Amino acid sequence: MERSSGILLPVASLPSEYGIGCFDESAYHFVDCLAKAGQSYWQILPMGPTGYGDSPYQAFSTFAGNPYFISLAELVKKGYITEAECQKAAVGTDDKYIRYDVLYKQRYAVLRKAFTASGIESNPEYNEFVQKNQDWLPDYALFMAIKDSKGGKSYMEWEEDIRLRRSKAMVYYKNRLIDEVHFYQFLQFEFARQWQALKKYANEKGVSIIGDIPIYVALDSADTWSHPELFQFDDKGQPIGVAGCPPDAFSETGQLWGNPLYRWSAHKENGYSWWLARLRNCCEWYDMVRIDHFRGFDEYYAIPYGDSTAENGKWEPGPGVELFETLKRELGEMPIIAEDLGFLTDSVRQLLQDCGFPGMKVLQFAFDSREDSDYLPYRYVENSVVYTGTHDNATTYGWWSELTPEDKEVALRYMNRSKRTPKKTLTWDMICLAMASVSALCIVPMQDYLCLPNKARINIPSTLGCNWQWRMSKKAWSDTLCEKIYAMTRLYGRLSISE
Repeated sequence: MERSSGILLPVASLPSEYGIGCFDESAYHFVDCLAKAGQSYWQILPMGPTGYGDSPYQAFSTFAGNPYFISLAELVKKGYITEAECQKAAVGTDDKYIRYDVLYKQRYAVLRKAFTASGIESNPEYNEFVQKNQDWLPDYALFMAIKDSKGGKSYMEWEEDIRLRRSKAMVYYKNRLIDEVHFYQFLQFEFARQWQALKKYANEKGVSIIGDIPIYVALDSADTWSHPELFQFDDKGQPIGVAGCPPDAFSETGQLWGNPLYRWSAHKENGYSWWLARLRNCCEWYDMVRIDHFRGFDEYYAIPYGDSTAENGKWEPGPGVELFETLKRELGEMPIIAEDLGFLTDSVRQLLQDCGFPGMKVLQFAFDSREDSDYLPYRYVENSVVYTGTHDNATTYGWWSELTPEDKEVALRYMNRSKRTPKKTLTWDMICLAMASVSALCIVPMQDYLCLPNKARINIPSTLGCNWQWRMSKKAWSDTLCEKIYAMTRLYGRLSISE
């Protein structure tokens, strides 16, 4: 990985029309601005179809794309829908924040009109797409069609015959919901077609895409419904254990994520075929992949299903380096970033070293008045990716207000600044620290370049209600900002070789 830099911005946060970021002209404009600013990477968050809590880390499928990201303007160009229908579907949306409740009620109606007008079933490209993705697409489409027919209920609440995929029930629902199955397959076809066009445009501009995959899948997902044998379920299809983190200084009862745990012995027996398919899909979507919660491949924290806290969990061994050796043998070298934040054991460090993946460094974690932090820039190694903050952090501008007086003093002394230094200046100082570091890759959230307060924060972990909603302003980019970022990127030696 050559010395370079990029910007973190979720697709959903783009200033697109009709209520949420998508693959429309705003996405292409963002790529243009990245190139103009000398950036080599655009990092995004997971792009799966979101469910409860609107989190991209709790998707209905690890293979499917989010239908909200389909450009309605593109469907208008094709003559499938009208501009008036798009405007109607956007009534009640907001330019500053995503209204998922409005999108859920109104977006699918206009997408169904597009499907009806498309005559897609006679399209050879569509049929080729469906055939190519037989290993996951029919199951996902049927899963979503059944879910809709049951008012959106979790599949864990479905009748036993279809929840456990008994043959008569499967045939019944496939026949009854055949049009809905085609509708959901149409959405995935449009998503893939539009995303690949955007990715190709970015690559031609010298911008590579960094994707993001969670280590776990959602409990209510097509993945668990279609492959229960790969997860820790009992013979009635109920989870035995779920994922989370143990109690620590930040949480007395730990974190209860609720994701089903893998039955790693089953994955090993079939040659990790599900993981091979998952990473193969990522290789088509992205140029580089960040894997969330890398520690879980070494050891994972198992919490008994039904517990209300994470206090009674225990550590269990993960697949270790064998999984990654298999992936490398079958797929070749994969450009992967390992999310190795938090408390790390020696065995996790050894796994990271054995795999050779770059780990992550977050500057907001660096300035601890109680002890020297591993996140201080002078401790970095070249094979790492430095961030001012991630999607789970406060914006750097907002973070300055949250620091304790003692930690703030450490940060100001480290940067040779005074207490009177404006927060915007300090925010740019943090960006400069990251850019100047030895880390091969530097990623800065767009909110930090815009010096935005915490109203622009993406996510507060372990909370519900106000996350994943921020949208960038249409006027955020300016020639002045592009020139400033370009000059800094050049100063710190992070322009691509072609520059």
